[in-house]
Amino acid sequence: MTESTEPTLVVTGATGRLGGRVARRLAERGLAQRLLVRSPERAPRLPGAAPVRGSYEDRDAAVRALGGAKTLLMVSAAENVDRLSQHRAFVDAAVEAGVEHLVYVSFFGAAPDAVFTLARDHFHTEEHIRRSGLAYTFLRDNIYADFVPALVGEDGVIRGPAGQGRAAFVAQDDIADAAAAVLTRPADHAGDTYDLTGPESLTLDEAAAVLSQVEGRTVTYRPETVEEAYASRATYGAPQWQLDAWVSTYTAIAAGQLDGVSDAVPRLTGRPATSLTDVVRATLR
Repeated sequence: MTESTEPTLVVTGATGRLGGRVARRLAERGLAQRLLVRSPERAPRLPGAAPVRGSYEDRDAAVRALGGAKTLLMVSAAENVDRLSQHRAFVDAAVEAGVEHLVYVSFFGAAPDAVFTLARDHFHTEEHIRRSGLAYTFLRDNIYADFVPALVGEDGVIRGPAGQGRAAFVAQDDIADAAAAVLTRPADHAGDTYDLTGPESLTLDEAAAVLSQVEGRTVTYRPETVEEAYASRATYGAPQWQLDAWVSTYTAIAAGQLDGVSDAVPRLTGRPATSLTDVVRATLR
């Protein structure tokens, strides 16, 4: 393989919320990077960043885009029924291209029998990476704190079968800061798995109270049964796998599988994790 003169650090998902945040932080640190995206014209224009065309499902294009790369941030693909096969194909492409270290954005509690159905895909992706021979680091994110306001219906009610379970909602900015720290010195984190969480675990009642206080409106949480949850979401016409994912987000909370605060964000970033209150307040500025 001919030696590439392109940057040896590659970031995927740079046109998205998380990958874009990471790319900006790496640029601020003065690190050269390749931004692997479907549409290079949509890639953010950043100092030292070179957009390259590629996607998870096109192995040949991915191998070309990753040629000469040493470190790769793999943001999980958009939710779809074929996501696991896309992940496996992309990992195989990374191996073929000679990538040395893969940093994968996974999910909190990833396991083959996780209640949250998509966490199972993350587990099997992790296992494929482990078997690949690549050095790896896994960033297991809890539910994004940034998305909590989107759980609220037009009537100011959060509905779901979460019971009184808790989730340690994590800010996307905290994930990006943690990822940038790992990508700056990847060898220091080889073989590590980090649970990325906020500073507290909250019930949905408590999350609703935060939204009420910060947004200046009344937000409440109304528990549903699993049957009610499926019925209320069936009107969207989504495929079964998507309905299962939506509902199991809440049942995973009820089962206690998203509970538990980690110190990984403070350890990696050197500052406290951001609270849901501060995340929501920042969106109102």
